[in-house]
Amino acid sequence: MSYRDLRDWIVRVDELGELKRIRRAHWHLEMSTITELTFREQRENPPAILFDNIVDYPRGYRALWGQTGSIRRLALTLGLPIQPHALGLVGALREKLRTLTPIPPKIVSWGPIFENVMEGEAVDLLRFPIPFVHELDGGRYIGTGVMVITRDPDEGWVNFGAYRVMVHDQRTVGFYISPGKHGRIHRDKYFARGEPCPVAIPVGQDNEMPFGSSEYDYAGGLKDEPIEVVEGRHTGLPIPAWSEIVLEGEAIPTDRRREGPFGEWAGYYGSGAREEPVIRVKAVYHRNQPILGCVRPGRPPFDYSLSKSVMKSALLWDDLEKAGCPNVRGVWCHDAGGGRLLNIIAIKQAYPGHAKQAAMLLAQCHAGAYLGRFAIVVDEDIDPTNTYDVLWALATRCDPASSIDILRRAWSGPLDPIIRPGQKGFNSRAVVEACRPYEWREEFPAVAEASPELKAQVMAKWGKLIQARPRPARTRSSGRRRSG
Repeated sequence: MSYRDLRDWIVRVDELGELKRIRRAHWHLEMSTITELTFREQRENPPAILFDNIVDYPRGYRALWGQTGSIRRLALTLGLPIQPHALGLVGALREKLRTLTPIPPKIVSWGPIFENVMEGEAVDLLRFPIPFVHELDGGRYIGTGVMVITRDPDEGWVNFGAYRVMVHDQRTVGFYISPGKHGRIHRDKYFARGEPCPVAIPVGQDNEMPFGSSEYDYAGGLKDEPIEVVEGRHTGLPIPAWSEIVLEGEAIPTDRRREGPFGEWAGYYGSGAREEPVIRVKAVYHRNQPILGCVRPGRPPFDYSLSKSVMKSALLWDDLEKAGCPNVRGVWCHDAGGGRLLNIIAIKQAYPGHAKQAAMLLAQCHAGAYLGRFAIVVDEDIDPTNTYDVLWALATRCDPASSIDILRRAWSGPLDPIIRPGQKGFNSRAVVEACRPYEWREEFPAVAEASPELKAQVMAKWGKLIQARPRPARTRSSGRRRSG
């Protein structure tokens, strides 16, 4: 990768022309709403936004939003060649993951994260410009663009996940983890023993691996060198040495407070508010002039919906091929579904039942099982990232009576907005075949469009004119010329 840490990454993004700097925005709603409007108004390559001189906070205490919101920034982050199309980036990432050799982290004695240390009574989380993200949120959330680090108490492997973290006061935060997630499994193991769960939370650093595997190892594989980590002084957990801000403490089984509500990636306040465990923060480490990493989930598209879609699509594609599904031509987890609820696979049908097999695997393989809603399979002539193409296939190649199956009692969670409060846990999902029926696909009406050969011939002759933008007509002046 061509950068070392978040600050180096910002320099590279600035060189790409994809960094916007904004000064004097307010931490209460303004930073998040500026980000929301930016990503709605600039759908094509919206910039990352670096806020400085934030109201109520000293110069140099900064907040970065929208880190991976464009194809070029996401490619830079993953160490991949820049691609012209999202599906190309999915393919490049999948190929890298296929050949990736995990590299364990390297423990170092010191890192820039220890430039400033607050411990015990000196801990003050409100020293940082923690945003109030949505108008109906239950509080300020330092945990949006974070990784929550835990360790399995039995097997010793380390996990980190992006779980939301709400500030209760200067030294206490609440954190919510959906059932079934690796961090939740770790936490429940500690709690079942009546023991506190050690937790470290980096905020501002350069996530979904198999159970029992450390994301550090995969991050090292992506970077082609080990991630440098320091050991937390209170938990012993490995912490990225070049992080911006880190919280370290422990979750106590009997210490719970009201957490939420919080606007989530599905676009709703689906999980409401409830009593959740809190983390008693024992230490905070931060670099000089720290950068708070932030994201704003909400009604799609939001500032990390693209990266969520690309990452999930690559993992799904890999799972499908490992499960034996042949002739996969593309996979896309549409960002309108938050990268989870609306998943599409394009295949070249090879045998009867191939389309159904692909759709069922899409709905229930590991990367697609949690909070799915629609699993749609289309033919190879459909670009799964092109919403118009997919809707056309649904409208013309799907017979609702015979092409749609419903799976019931599938893996859901409290963030699912369509499940009523008190009934959350399971959901249903539609498995949709939007392909030409295999048994009479050769008789299916031909598509009314120019052949690839004819398109290439016409583009070779007329391409410059076709791609040129029309120029406004000149208006002729009427009447006599004025003299004098």
